[in-house]
Amino acid sequence: MTPWWRDPTLRPAIVACLTLSAAVGVFGVSFGVGSVAAGSTVLQTCALSLLVFTGASQFSAVSVIGAGGSIGSALGGALLLAARNGVYGLAMSRRLDGSLGRKFLAAQLTIDETTAMAVAQPTRRAQQVAFWVTGVALYACWNLGTLIGALAGSAIDPKTFGLDVAFPAGFVAMVWPLFSDQRARLAALIGGAVCLLTVPFTPIGVPILLSVLGVLVGLQRPSSAPNSEVTQ
Repeated sequence: MTPWWRDPTLRPAIVACLTLSAAVGVFGVSFGVGSVAAGSTVLQTCALSLLVFTGASQFSAVSVIGAGGSIGSALGGALLLAARNGVYGLAMSRRLDGSLGRKFLAAQLTIDETTAMAVAQPTRRAQQVAFWVTGVALYACWNLGTLIGALAGSAIDPKTFGLDVAFPAGFVAMVWPLFSDQRARLAALIGGAVCLLTVPFTPIGVPILLSVLGVLVGLQRPSSAPNSEVTQ
């Protein structure tokens, strides 16, 4: 069998995986800058990317702590955002082979991007190659970007250069593609409204936890009737 890196049928997928990884690494720079601006050290910032490795949860946790919120609020919001990775794990478990140690490593790399690139491939071999190429490259790019951003943030005053908006800008950029779906837009609208309404009288970080009510919209199944089409 031809090695995967020489297989011409896999080349487009590999190029796409590497391109995506490099692009996401730019958000790692934003996270590094924003984390240091929120009060974390370079070591703490890099450790978070190395151990957690899920951008939305990292952005959420550090932004809550930076605003003065409690560890519990930060952890709760981060766990809510990370819960989707468990669903991804169930999907990828049917596509990935290997020992228990290999599966533990795959669990660390199972995020939005690796799952999306894998399930988009037509064959089982291509799915596995896409998952591992994206996972390893993205992990390297994200952590390198975090280190660069953290070092830059510790060397300058982020507010002087307007880098204090790195968190909200990066977070919006990460979730923006989801708004193509009508129910996703409605869920975001409800979550945002709940968050804004509860900010004045709840502790920092709690509005983020309460905004999860918007997710209930996505749990509703489209109604169907005989001789009618169901819009997904």
